[in-house]
Amino acid sequence: MSTKADKPKLDEIGDRRTFGGRRRLSLGRRMYYFFGLPLALGLLRLLWWSYRVEKLIGEDVIDRMVSNDKVYAPVYWHQHTLLCLMLMRRLLKRGFRAGFIITPSVDGEVPAKVARRWGAVAIRGSAAKTGALALRDMHAVMQHGVSVVTAADGPLGPKAHFKLGVVLMARIGGAPMIPIACAADRAWYLDRWDDFLIPKPFSRIVLAVGEPYEIPRGGSMEELEKHRQHMENAVNSLIEQSKQALIGR
Repeated sequence: MSTKADKPKLDEIGDRRTFGGRRRLSLGRRMYYFFGLPLALGLLRLLWWSYRVEKLIGEDVIDRMVSNDKVYAPVYWHQHTLLCLMLMRRLLKRGFRAGFIITPSVDGEVPAKVARRWGAVAIRGSAAKTGALALRDMHAVMQHGVSVVTAADGPLGPKAHFKLGVVLMARIGGAPMIPIACAADRAWYLDRWDDFLIPKPFSRIVLAVGEPYEIPRGGSMEELEKHRQHMENAVNSLIEQSKQALIGR
């Protein structure tokens, strides 16, 4: 019979790697991270500081999230990662306990360091190489009272397709999923699979948080598909609400 003492510690979960992720950091890469990380963080803060939040939809949901010890599963599209992380950082400052799934390769070293500086847990894993281990670690993190934040169509798409694995994670962890979305009046879109959105400096933005959605224990794969489709629609609906709020309709 397992006890709380048998559960892995959060730092142990965060430090896990796959064999493929044990590629050593070269001296050049270490120097790049040492000097580049503070610069990147500074530029990111300046960019976020320049944005004007026109409206925050779902403030009551946020208040509930930070005022209790319940575990949630915040989800958003990979395209909106930049703004959704800005929102999550605000929640972390208010005491919300969150964890992020980050690639176990050396390419995840900087994001992991950023997450830890923010006070979040870095869960090292990937759907392609460590799916089962990552799912186990997410469950373990949730048992420690940490909500797992996920780009529900990542890391490789297809764009805006809610992954069934995210629904399964929420059900296993007993964590209600919370859709998150955003909109910006002016933005760059990167030429990649997710059309990654970077609002231009001094853009007007809207952030939106939807109502928690619980996944019942048990149930067939067909029932899970219904929940997956519901969440996909929920995120897309919030995007439309954000756009409408931005143009004042």
